Amino acid sequence: MMRTLLFIGLFAAVTRVSAQAVPQDSAATTTLTIEQAIELARRNNPELQQTLNNRIGAQAAVRSAYGALLPSADAALSVQRQQGGQQIFSGTSLGASSDVRQSSYDIGFNYRLNSATLITPSLQRANRDAVEADITGASEILRSNVSQQYLTALRAEANADLQDSLVVVSQQELVLAQAREIVGSGTQLDVQRAEVALGQQQVQALQARSQVEIEKLRLFQLMGTQQPANVKLVSQFPVTPLTLNLQELIASAHTQNPSVLALRSRQHVADLNVRREKGEYSPTLSISTGVGGYTYGYTNSSFPVQQAAAQADAARASCIRTEEVRAALNLSNQLAECNAISFTPADAAAIREGNSKFPFNFTKAPRSITATLSLPLFDGFSREQRLQEAMANRSDARYAVRAKELALTADVTAAYLILTTAGKTVALQEQNAAKAKQELKLVQDRYKIGATTFVDLTESRATYERAESDRITAIYDYHKAFAALESAVGHPLR
Repeated sequence: MMRTLLFIGLFAAVTRVSAQAVPQDSAATTTLTIEQAIELARRNNPELQQTLNNRIGAQAAVRSAYGALLPSADAALSVQRQQGGQQIFSGTSLGASSDVRQSSYDIGFNYRLNSATLITPSLQRANRDAVEADITGASEILRSNVSQQYLTALRAEANADLQDSLVVVSQQELVLAQAREIVGSGTQLDVQRAEVALGQQQVQALQARSQVEIEKLRLFQLMGTQQPANVKLVSQFPVTPLTLNLQELIASAHTQNPSVLALRSRQHVADLNVRREKGEYSPTLSISTGVGGYTYGYTNSSFPVQQAAAQADAARASCIRTEEVRAALNLSNQLAECNAISFTPADAAAIREGNSKFPFNFTKAPRSITATLSLPLFDGFSREQRLQEAMANRSDARYAVRAKELALTADVTAAYLILTTAGKTVALQEQNAAKAKQELKLVQDRYKIGATTFVDLTESRATYERAESDRITAIYDYHKAFAALESAVGHPLR
């Protein structure tokens, strides 16, 4: 009787010491819920941000399509300087002894319109809607991936907690074996077995904690942000009875799943693209007009003055010769008027002023407007090729929608069945874990009084570990199945 009391007292004392020796983490922790993780991922995930950038190009394409309904405008300004000298053109010597400066401007307006131009805005709006649907689909896929990884990290934490608790159990078993050896009811072999079991359990606990950190790293990688120190995930997922209707889930998936909505948007784009390619067979109206001006002048302002003076002298001499001939023939003449032909300083000033318009004192060019109505007849079957490709793409888009609808029906049905099975599995595994825990406690009590062997205690602990691990796996398999069902449907269900 005394040996038994001594054994029980020693075991209780060493157990308290073992419990007090468990280190407590005093560092501050940061909690992270699954909703916070999803929100952070939507703001920071690089792949999702790349998909969001597609919105910029789609919006620009819509503006460009509407801009095609307006006239285009071009402006040009040119300046030229040509060295003076003689040039031979078609046997004729052309040129001047002074350098020439020229400048001109032109502002042109062009307008082109056909049925394809009118359809393009609707096509680009549909393409923008398709891009938005792609963004929604990518966001939903990211939500599903983050949810799955969050649950994976939680399961790793639960397994690590289980391994830590089993380390405490192994420590207690070692203390119990040592106490039994002290009182003479145990052997050194039992102590060594308990030490080996403790060492193995400590290794498993260490590996489990390492796996927790790995899963958290993967979670924060999906979130696109750095992992803070001592982050704590929140387990807030009760296993509730399934009250969802399969047919309603399938119908909801067909009408709300972002992936099928994106494919339907792409189908609408393909339909409009066929209409646009057919519009290339229609007549095209082109209108162009513009305004312009020019300047022309000599670098040496005296050169045009000298030319004008020489021309005036030549004209006066020619007039005198002609009128003298008429006078010699006793014909009426205007010899007196020939002397009136002269080059005055006012004429020189006017020429110099006209020569000084370079570079921006433009003389306006005559205005014009051109309208053309063209009907394409044959371009080497290029239009036919583009039309056939557009029609093939439209057929592919329709088949893609049909294939996705069939896949959604199968995915939702499979996810629903898996979730139903997972819910029943949780209930069974909880019963198994409870029974294994009772068995372990019974064997521990029997081992304390020497009614069983250490081998039986080890086997009972291993059975409890498997049952508890299976229970944890079943619980998080249920939540993962629920997340998979939400992903197949395309929106949260709780």
